[in-house]
Amino acid sequence: MDMNLILLVVLAVMVVFMFVSSRRNAKKRQELEEQRRTQMVPGARVMTRSGLFGTLVAFDAEDLTQPAKVEIAPGVIAEVHAQAVDLVPETETTEPAATDVADDAAEDEGYTLNGERIEKPRGDDDTK
Repeated sequence: MDMNLILLVVLAVMVVFMFVSSRRNAKKRQELEEQRRTQMVPGARVMTRSGLFGTLVAFDAEDLTQPAKVEIAPGVIAEVHAQAVDLVPETETTEPAATDVADDAAEDEGYTLNGERIEKPRGDDDTK
């Protein structure tokens, strides 16, 4: 009898935890969606779910059945499903140091495989 009581208490605690956790997650999702809607204005930098970047031209946050219009290149506007558009995630990256790729390629003359340097094969067709 004592074991059944312990199991019921554990079950009740788990149900309460699941309820509280789901409510908290729902509230967080709702706040994020509201923030997204306020920032989805024409001129905002956006990315579609397929990874296409562009600038938002038209978006109706109240009627998601209307397609969003995204300018993907100067003068090229694509219509996409409104729920397939999201703000570009902000990244905290620093700009990489500028390197001259042509100088590196001319200087290198080899390849790297698993951290080990492999010389470029020399053959008759290198003179072309």
